[in-house]
Formats: sequence, structure tokens, C-alpha cells
Amino acid sequence: MSDDQNRRKNLKVITFQKDRDGLVETEMPNVTFQDVGGMEGLKKKIRMNFILPLQQPEMFQAFGKNAGGSMLLYGPPGCGKTFLAKAIAGEINANFLHVELQAILSMYAGQSEHNLHDFFEKARSEKPCVIFIDELDAIGGSRNAMRQHHDRMLVNQLLTELDGMQSYNHEVLVIGATNTPWYLDSALRRPGRFNHLFFVPPPEAPERELILRLKTDGKPQEQLNLAKWAEATPHFSGADLEQIVRDAIEQALERSLESGSIQPITDKDMKRSISGRKATTLDWFSTAKNYATFSDVNRDYENVLEYIKTHRIK
Repeated sequence: MSDDQNRRKNLKVITFQKDRDGLVETEMPNVTFQDVGGMEGLKKKIRMNFILPLQQPEMFQAFGKNAGGSMLLYGPPGCGKTFLAKAIAGEINANFLHVELQAILSMYAGQSEHNLHDFFEKARSEKPCVIFIDELDAIGGSRNAMRQHHDRMLVNQLLTELDGMQSYNHEVLVIGATNTPWYLDSALRRPGRFNHLFFVPPPEAPERELILRLKTDGKPQEQLNLAKWAEATPHFSGADLEQIVRDAIEQALERSLESGSIQPITDKDMKRSISGRKATTLDWFSTAKNYATFSDVNRDYENVLEYIKTHRIK
């Protein structure tokens, strides 16, 4: 068995969610950067800042850089931020703790902060560990815009956990994901917290073709020209492409029910599914462009403007 296979076998991926009995643990699939199509530049930056310090700690410690830290993945919805976070855990053979919003928020005063602390304590007890906080803006939004005291307290708790005041965060990698990073509390962006921002863009044409192939695999189909449909869907997110395939499947299923026999998915079904549909990422880029152009004092989102220019997004 290869080292890569051993690493995947030993990887423990853990997620928590609320049910009637409280916090429960479930297993999730193991993935690495080999499973992430494209985004080579992004993966290179992540590897340099977060993966290599864990794999070659002596060299990085000589320069005063410890393993662990935090990063923020941002970009349009449906573009694979969660999948990328799991792949990072796979690259460093770390446990993966997925913090979902419903597992944190509580109607009782102080309980949300307690829940958040429990997640971080679990991550510290399972080092090396990647703790992934989805929809970070929902629990780490700007305190100036919050009316409720308990909302501000939750942000304070998150800051405390990131600073490691109650426990040492060595070998704990905190990954946040958000579609709207400009709504985060400014304190979360200070050095030592979420000061590493990584833009996760929509898939390029080869990646879109791969997504379409994976989503249609095993379904009754004619010889589909997936390369053509990948080219016809610029700026589409992975979620957009999945919906296109769902619509095509529904058309084929309707024909099958009418004829009484299984009818395959055709290029005509794909064309009809794509026709009239626009990428959901375009609205996000419109908002991001306005913010990056007029309010981005620190030029954190210049790569978004570069992406818009390069891909000719209007």
C-alpha cells in the first residue's frame, strides 16, 4: 500500500451536528488536492503557508513559523470551499471538524459561546486537526452592526478561541468560509486570525467538463458532448452545473414515463437545461466588484477584480 493510500486510510474526518441527543459524530469521505481540479495557484499558496509547516516543521520553526494558524476561503456560493477545506485536511493527514451554523447557535444565553468553545476544545484534543467554520459571517459579523448583546458575545468568543488564550492552538488549522468576507468583524482580519484570504473562483472549462461528467456518470445517456456544454457555461458554479444535470435528467425521466421505457439523456436535454439559465455567480461578482472598487482600503480583493477583468465579466 502506498504512502498516499495509508494517509487516506488513517485520516479521520469528523463532523458534528445537533440532534435530539446533542452533538453526534459522523464519518465523511477522505480527499486530497489530487481530487481538487484546477486552482493550482491557490493550492500552491495554501501548501506554502499551511501544509509545508506541518510536513517540515524544523525548517519553518527556524524562521519562527509554527504549524497551524487560520485562513479564510471566500468566493461565490457553490464553488467548492467546503470540498477544498476537506482536501487540505487530507493533505496533512489531519482530523477534520466541520462546524455547521445550526450546531453553534442556541436560543439560550451563553450556550452559543459554550458550543463554539466545545468545538475548539475537540479540535485541540485531536491534533493535528482542521476545524472548518462554514458561513463564518453568520457568527463573526461586524459587531458594530449587531443589536443583540449575545451576538456580539459570540464574536468575542470566536476571537478568544483564535487567539488561543484558553488552550494552545499549535497544529490546529482553522479554516473559515464565507460568501461575503466584507461583512466580517474587522478584528477577525487582524494578524494571527483570518489574515490569510484565499479567493475560490468558479471552475474553469476543463473543471466544468469534469463536473458534468461526474454528475452524469452512471445515468442512461447518449454520447454527450460534455466539452461543448462546459464551454457553453462560463462562470457557472459547481452547484449551477449540478442543477443543469438535474434538469436534463428530469426531461429524460418524463420521456421515459410517457414511453414506458428508459430514455437516455441527450445533448438536446442539456441544451434545453442550459438555455435561458445564467450563472448564479454573476450576482456575487457584481456585489464583489462594487466593494473591491470603492471600499477595499487594504486591497484585499484585488484578485477578484483581476479575475473579473481576465474573464470579461460584465
